[in-house]
Amino acid sequence: MNIKTLNGIIAYPITPFLAESDQIDLTTLNLIIDNLIDTGIGAIAALGSAGEGAYLDEKEWQQVAEHTVTYVADRVPVIIGISELTTGKVVQRAQFAQTIGADVLMISPLSYYPLTEREIYQHYETVSNAVDLPIMLYNNPATSGIDMSPEFMLSMISGIKNVQSIKESTGDIQRMHQIYTLSGGEVPFYNGCNYIALEALNAGATGWCTVAPCLIGKQPKQLFDAVQQGEALKARDIFYRQREFLKFIVDKGLAASVKSGLAMQGVNAGSARKPLLELDEASHQKLSELIQKTLA
Repeated sequence: MNIKTLNGIIAYPITPFLAESDQIDLTTLNLIIDNLIDTGIGAIAALGSAGEGAYLDEKEWQQVAEHTVTYVADRVPVIIGISELTTGKVVQRAQFAQTIGADVLMISPLSYYPLTEREIYQHYETVSNAVDLPIMLYNNPATSGIDMSPEFMLSMISGIKNVQSIKESTGDIQRMHQIYTLSGGEVPFYNGCNYIALEALNAGATGWCTVAPCLIGKQPKQLFDAVQQGEALKARDIFYRQREFLKFIVDKGLAASVKSGLAMQGVNAGSARKPLLELDEASHQKLSELIQKTLA
């Protein structure tokens, strides 16, 4: 696909588990996917941090990836998230994603030993040479241990055939200004930091990658649309209505927060996988209040 057509809200489904067996709950996953698509999103992004991709074994990871592509059934594009320590493992998962019909790969380098830019470049280049799918660079040093500069990421887009876009998640709005300026506005970039969504979209972000629609429905899309339509005051009001909620779910952990919130809304998606824990009672109550406030 042409990744430049991928815009709007890139929504992250969580991965639901059956309480009695800790197995993937595909029925609930279907419900979550349907609800997300009904909010008017631009794409589904499976197996990111909100989807607990790092906590699934190989069989589970493949199950979620394949089921998501099959169930979405081309209603929207499907992005598959991949973050592994070794290049070989990323290639293996990228090739699997291509085989099942995914539309885009979102790849974040993962570090145990510190990686040089030369190593990171070769990592992405090797993956690109192994598949024929567009690749979104995912810069999220808080989880990956690697921080890629705008200049370096743009050099990979210029030099590696399938690397076409950037998801920037540091929360530093200046990074987005740099990407826009250095690329002349030609390289699509996506906001991955929930609580700077308004600034990011005003800075030229092509879209916003977020799990928020799982709990607050169409509100993220309404923010995106207001910015696109030049309705600055409306966009500001929509954003400030959800800002505290957005920051809360990041601070308390996306998977645990969203699963707690879904339970409040009558959707049993199980618990986050240990060692992740459920929200404590005070946090659970606060989340309930924030959801009600945001949707009021």
